[in-house]
Amino acid sequence: MTDATHTATELDDLDRVARQIDIDAPAARVWDLVVRPGWYINDGTVDPDPDLRYEGDVAVVAHPTLGEFRFRTVRLDKPRYAAFRWLGTPFRNSSEGTLVEFWVDERAGGGVTLRVVESGFSTLSEDPAVWLKEREGNARGWTDELAAAKAFVEAGGDARA
Repeated sequence: MTDATHTATELDDLDRVARQIDIDAPAARVWDLVVRPGWYINDGTVDPDPDLRYEGDVAVVAHPTLGEFRFRTVRLDKPRYAAFRWLGTPFRNSSEGTLVEFWVDERAGGGVTLRVVESGFSTLSEDPAVWLKEREGNARGWTDELAAAKAFVEAGGDARA
């Protein structure tokens, strides 16, 4: 991504990131991971015992090298849909950040497809260059995080924090 000028239509399309991965595990095990706020704050491997605390209705994930990240649960529809508002991070302080949504869809042959959509990047700054940079990192990151989720869940990881 560059700082090149984008049309309004292009910026609308870039306001979200969507990724998915097939996981050979039961939906309930995937759900146990997905409902844990900020499970994707890691160094490439899902932490089975994260530093997770609550400040009222805000979950705070503290990572030893990445810093603290804040999340508010928006909606849980067990066992298929979970939505979180990604609030402040070490890189930005925001009262209302991006929306991170997960869907756990059972596959006909067994296992599930885990889908994620993160949207609302344009609300992070009035300057498209600023939010496009954050979006770029998250677009790469979701591919890695879904692979980490797959490895964790397929190995029988217990995500109940």
